[in-house]
Amino acid sequence: MFRKILIANRGEIALRVICACKELDIATVAVYSEADRNALHVRFADEAVCIGPARSSDSYLNIPHVISAAEITDVDAIHPGYGFLSENANFAEVCEASQIAFIGPSPEILRLMGEKDHARREMAAAGVPVVPGSEGIVGDAESAAAEAGRIGYPLIIKASAGGGGRGMRVVRTREELPPLWETARQEAQQSFGVPDVYLEKFLERPRHIEFQVLGDRYGNVLHLGERECSIQRRHQKLVEESPSVALTPERRAELGNRVVNALRKVGYSNAGTVEFLMDEDGSFYFIEMNARIQVEHPVTELVTGVDLIKSQIRIAAGERLEAAVGPIEFRGHSIECRINAEDPDTFVPSAGRITAFNMPGGPGVRVDTAAHADAVIPPYYDSLIAKLIVHGRDRAEAIARMRRALEMFVVEGIKTSIPLHQRIFAEADFEAGHLDTHFLEHVLPVHGK
Repeated sequence: MFRKILIANRGEIALRVICACKELDIATVAVYSEADRNALHVRFADEAVCIGPARSSDSYLNIPHVISAAEITDVDAIHPGYGFLSENANFAEVCEASQIAFIGPSPEILRLMGEKDHARREMAAAGVPVVPGSEGIVGDAESAAAEAGRIGYPLIIKASAGGGGRGMRVVRTREELPPLWETARQEAQQSFGVPDVYLEKFLERPRHIEFQVLGDRYGNVLHLGERECSIQRRHQKLVEESPSVALTPERRAELGNRVVNALRKVGYSNAGTVEFLMDEDGSFYFIEMNARIQVEHPVTELVTGVDLIKSQIRIAAGERLEAAVGPIEFRGHSIECRINAEDPDTFVPSAGRITAFNMPGGPGVRVDTAAHADAVIPPYYDSLIAKLIVHGRDRAEAIARMRRALEMFVVEGIKTSIPLHQRIFAEADFEAGHLDTHFLEHVLPVHGK
């Protein structure tokens, strides 16, 4: 087992990793920007190193600074969390070259899954259905027009190296294609450093369903069920739950087995998430794989009893999957709300000082956060300030608990998305499980745009 781990991240996920390390009796090193000097992950780590100014590019994304911090503190491993450097194959390679274990997939797998068009081809070859689309990168406007004619409208342009909704544009007519193709390329360049894009058929009202997977270095892979992530705004998830009401046990087993077999073929190791769109006719299509831990991993932890962060660490330390994961027992239903520091009506980020902060408690309620009263939410990073997660015997109890918990969650001094979540959970369509990725547009028009 590792002796000391550096957490190359901030906020709630950094605290989450620190918690897992403490339970495994592993020392921790926090890295922080100047804006995060007083953050909780700095306070609760055993050591802390400042790695640069507030901007991510100067601190959390600065590979030489992160590696230097790891070397001067003599760590055995680095946990990247999610976002920042978590799917950066170059960073994983630098870790290997520095004889520091990277708690995540190999650089080769990160590179494969990071190139979305390559991942599509690999999964299709392994028997996983994919959304009809272009054969690889579309390099110019003429090629884009030809591919679009073959695929048919509407279609979606996607950044090959992308995620999180950046570098994506929906095209409904031939006339829209040239300007949107160029806009997507520019955004891909700005967000990911490469302008490469590809095309996919656009599904009008799909569900977004993903499978949590774990693999070890000995060829063993398993899945821990699915999460429904259909309630989104501009491809950013707002609510996640497990299991999905749309899957029968038979369908879950079929898809899960396909995912496991595909990842076994590519030699996948550590945690990952395979994401699908489910069309209105029940057809499933692979869209991408996130080769890291997900923001929404707690809902899987609550329905399976598996500590995914500890499992990641144990797998990276060389343990076999069965020992690293422990017993799995699927039970009940779990839902997560992402509480963001933003205006619930306009979605404008709301940085500033929190003047009052009360977290809900009681049976079946969990809050993952690094926020607290008097904490300052800086304007430089993702707006997520807390994850409110509930677990119940069934979906009805989980919904009741989430409604109660949202009412008891008090954050003052900044605006948050709590009122929006309360509106979502008051909707009859949500309670009935009538969900798709355009839920906000159809049910709450003001909020879906």
